[in-house]
Amino acid sequence: MASSLSIREPGSSPQGNFDVSRLAVVTVTYQPDCALLKAQLSSLPESALKIVVDNHSGNDARAMLREICDAKSRIVLVENEANQGLPAAINRGVRLALQVLPDCSYLLLLDQDTQPCDKGVLQLLEWYERLRHLGSNPGCVGPMLADAVTGLKHGFHRMEGWRWVRRYPGPDDPPLECHNLNCSGTLLSAEIFMRLGGMEEDLFIDHLDTEWAFRVQAAGYRLYGIPTVSFRHQMGQTSWRIWMGGWRIWPYRSPARHFFLFRNAVRLMRRDYVPIVWKFWAIPKLALTVCVHLVLDPQRWRQLRSMTRGIWAGFQREGKVDNSSSRLL
Repeated sequence: MASSLSIREPGSSPQGNFDVSRLAVVTVTYQPDCALLKAQLSSLPESALKIVVDNHSGNDARAMLREICDAKSRIVLVENEANQGLPAAINRGVRLALQVLPDCSYLLLLDQDTQPCDKGVLQLLEWYERLRHLGSNPGCVGPMLADAVTGLKHGFHRMEGWRWVRRYPGPDDPPLECHNLNCSGTLLSAEIFMRLGGMEEDLFIDHLDTEWAFRVQAAGYRLYGIPTVSFRHQMGQTSWRIWMGGWRIWPYRSPARHFFLFRNAVRLMRRDYVPIVWKFWAIPKLALTVCVHLVLDPQRWRQLRSMTRGIWAGFQREGKVDNSSSRLL
């Protein structure tokens, strides 16, 4: 496949049997940097429908959100009366998008602090259609994410034998089949999203993209990273630049975020459709997270308590929702 796929120079008209007016972009916000959000919305195709779902930001932030959304066409602002979590907000945004745009064909999911490159959204659409016409059965495609603070790339996750690795293809390389994509920047068909039932709302925030990726693949679809398309993105509240056999981005998360990260990781380890390779490597990664924060984090003991609570909650019966830490986000 690598030798048969190529992309034209940026600026040429996108090729493919798609209509950008049938694209809906869903952005979820919570206490956003409104300047970044405004830049994001300005970078999106004008004819696409934009749905902004705010997860109960403060009054000042909401006033600014209303001002930003009212100033542009084809933008709908949804104001949740509580922080319902990222997957619930995405699902609500998609449901509204399908009501406003009944012939919606494509969905692009974004966080509030993700900035698409010039013509990046059009190029993702082009690649999605090109892969589909080649018979590659794409479920989702996503851009190469570059950390907004350090500039380092996040790479694409792949299973290679018994290894769960990140690969960093060059900016001129063809699409890379991968086994997980960050939720922000994910492009997919609306039909696949609805067929699979949308995002799992009980996860609240962390690992919702991991669960979604494995569910998509269990349904017979493939995931592709698109190295020729780059989005700037901020992981966690901030990022550390640390050396682990090479410079790596380590996203700093609050104790509340680590509760969800550990709880949801344990939950996924208990599911049959989650690959055993991911489960095998998730354990040392969680252990490394504990070690890094015990050594480097001034909040080390609060972090450890939240991680421990998350592990305990992950072993509890699912269906009894424990999102109490959401009030701390």
